Amino acid sequence: MRPHPLLPTLIIIVTSVFVGSAAQAETCLAPARPFVPNDPAAAREYADLIRKDFEDYISSVQDYFKCMEGERQRAFTEAQEVSHEYGQFIQMVE
Repeated sequence: MRPHPLLPTLIIIVTSVFVGSAAQAETCLAPARPFVPNDPAAAREYADLIRKDFEDYISSVQDYFKCMEGERQRAFTEAQEVSHEYGQFIQMVE
C-alpha cells in the first residue's frame, strides 16, 4: 500500500505545531518549602533568616499559582484549537 502523497506535508505541519506549542508553554516551578530546624535554639538563632525564607516562599508561591493559571489557560485554548483542527482534518480525509 502506497502512503498518501500529502503524508510528508502533514508530518511537517504536525511537527511544527508540536515544536511551536512546546516553545510557547511556560514552565512553572514550585518554590522550595522553607526549612525550620527541629532544635528550638537553632530556630531562635536563625529566626530572621527563617522568617525571610517564609516571606519569600509566600511571595514565590503566589507567582507560581499565577504561572499555573496562565499555563492552564494557554493549554485549554490550545486544546480547543487542536480539537477544531482535528475536526477539519477528519473532514478533509473522509
